[in-house]
Amino acid sequence: MKILADENMPYVEQLFGDLGTIEAVNGRTLTPQQIKDADVLLVRSVTKVDQALLSLNTGLKFVGSATIGTDHIDQNYLASKGIPFTNAPGCNATAVGEFAFIAMLELAKRFGTKLKGKVVGIVGAGNTGSAVAKCLEAYGVEVLLNDPLIEADDPREFVSLEELIARANVISLHVPLTKDGAHKTWYLFDEQRLQSLMPDVWLLNCCRGEVIDNRALIKVKRRRPDIKLVLDVWEGEPDPMLELVPYVELATPHIAGYSLEGKARGTYMLYQKLMAVLGLDADKSMTSLLPALWSQQVSLDELPSEKALLQLSRFVYDLRDDDELFRQTMLDDSSIKPLENSANNNGFDLMRKNHKHRREFSALKLATAGQSDVDWLFKLGFSGVGR
Repeated sequence: MKILADENMPYVEQLFGDLGTIEAVNGRTLTPQQIKDADVLLVRSVTKVDQALLSLNTGLKFVGSATIGTDHIDQNYLASKGIPFTNAPGCNATAVGEFAFIAMLELAKRFGTKLKGKVVGIVGAGNTGSAVAKCLEAYGVEVLLNDPLIEADDPREFVSLEELIARANVISLHVPLTKDGAHKTWYLFDEQRLQSLMPDVWLLNCCRGEVIDNRALIKVKRRRPDIKLVLDVWEGEPDPMLELVPYVELATPHIAGYSLEGKARGTYMLYQKLMAVLGLDADKSMTSLLPALWSQQVSLDELPSEKALLQLSRFVYDLRDDDELFRQTMLDDSSIKPLENSANNNGFDLMRKNHKHRREFSALKLATAGQSDVDWLFKLGFSGVGR
């Protein structure tokens, strides 16, 4: 069996090595010729899997995408050819939720305010949006949810997008990218909607770059410096509008979901599905793939303040490091000029490929012996000694 896998997908050899020959490929430049004799295709969001890509292949048995979104997959075509497909819904939800939460703590520290006491609006209440809400609610922050696609069948309380924009001090975006229909999300935040945001609002985008009109965002930011931005996704990836970067407080290369746990979970979900398709037992475990955190236990003598909570979060993942690397890679001395070996030579993708250091809160055990009212820390995601 020949297995083609995106070179940036981790743990493929450990999980799929017993099934056949594995060939690592550049998912963004994958060609029909490369796929011609493949039995299994494992991709990420940078690979568009459609009739054109599969035109030379007649024996494909399985397609898996280690992603939440499926807008890069022509599922109708796969179904017409009888090719089983699965994605990995929720695989990196915890990572994205913690990323957004940490970003909010960083903004609060940077601007001398507190996250607790703000109203946070979450647009898109699926797996990732719900993970953000989980962190915020554990910390005691008021959350507004907007998701017209699921609210009719979901017991949670929802508000309209207009009400959310009118009430939220922080807005975090977690919707799939859709170009058609009554609730399309392409340029959901256009110039008019951006201009209508509350004074001093924080706007975070961790879903798809084109959910915000980036050109309009530049125009609005020039008029509205009070709006604070966290962008993990960019219109035109892997070549974002570099003139936008200086207007962004925290800028990263689409890695909000790139925790080791999230990556392992995504690959493992594909492994489980393929084994089911082949009628075999999935006898490998996900936990065996993960390394230990370099320091696995922290003792807390008192409940952390918001400042201390940020320091604890940085102990697991320091978002500022990725922001600094992004600016160094994409900009030359903070100017608007692309580096010679940067955006036009896949600097964006190289940062993603080399992003292998991040863990989730669960990798850190907290010793809280004798303390009361600590459950919120564990609801936030941290592990507890003896729990």
